[in-house]
Amino acid sequence: MSNVELDQTEDAQPDQTTTGETDERVREEWLDYDFAGETKLSATDLDVYYGDDHALDGISIDIPAESVTALIGPSGCGKSTFLRCLNRMNDRIKAARVEGSVELDGEEIYQDGINLVELRKRVGMVFQAPNPFPKSIRDNISYGPRKHGDIDKGLLARLLGRDDREKERELVERSLKNAALWDEVNDRLDDNALGLSGGQQQRLCIARCLATDPEVILMDEPASALDPIATAKIEDLIGDLAEDYTVVIVTHNMQQAARISDQTAVFLTGGQLVEYGDTDQIFENPRSQRVEDYITGKFG
Repeated sequence: MSNVELDQTEDAQPDQTTTGETDERVREEWLDYDFAGETKLSATDLDVYYGDDHALDGISIDIPAESVTALIGPSGCGKSTFLRCLNRMNDRIKAARVEGSVELDGEEIYQDGINLVELRKRVGMVFQAPNPFPKSIRDNISYGPRKHGDIDKGLLARLLGRDDREKERELVERSLKNAALWDEVNDRLDDNALGLSGGQQQRLCIARCLATDPEVILMDEPASALDPIATAKIEDLIGDLAEDYTVVIVTHNMQQAARISDQTAVFLTGGQLVEYGDTDQIFENPRSQRVEDYITGKFG
């Protein structure tokens, strides 16, 4: 069944399901979000299966550049699965099958021969739990650029006259500043990153993502394990990042989505995208009864 089914009767009343969610057909106009600016990512008729489980049902959505798009919905509705489709992280799950299209700047990322290393450099990801490498703060930041060949250092590089230590120093400082962490760690860059607090570790992971110069940053509940002060710092940082990057964030915290995002996509049971639009409109005047019920806490 497609994600979009037009309701043929304007006055049809939704039925209540056993889960507490109303049984309501999605209307095309609920997904028609007309935004200013360029489209960075575009999904069309996207379906994802985990074995026999239909995790995403016909998702079509355009995501604007240099903005924050929040994905909200109850657990198991497919929002994290959709997020992982945007840089093909689901390829790592043997049982996953993806059908449909995802385009980055108009280029199909599911075409044969796509360079996944380059794709994930352009579309970086920050996970729910901070996952710094058991290395120094400096090495965490420079790890990606070294793997990609953008930084070369060591004895052989010095002998050949192409040691990039100064380039690395500038990269580490820039990335940490962009992640609002530089002032807290600049005097201990050689310390093990695992010694940082949880909030600092998450900002370090964001800095590590920024070090590879991405165009899109995907965030899967980046503040769910953090205290309120650390969460506020992450939220402030996301707002700053949207000036230069396209940010797509999954969050269970609807207040957080309302605070930080420009537009919000609401996923509900069955892997459906039910409504998509300006964040203020979604939270203040949702067009779908199911979305209103979810936002007001009637289910979820």
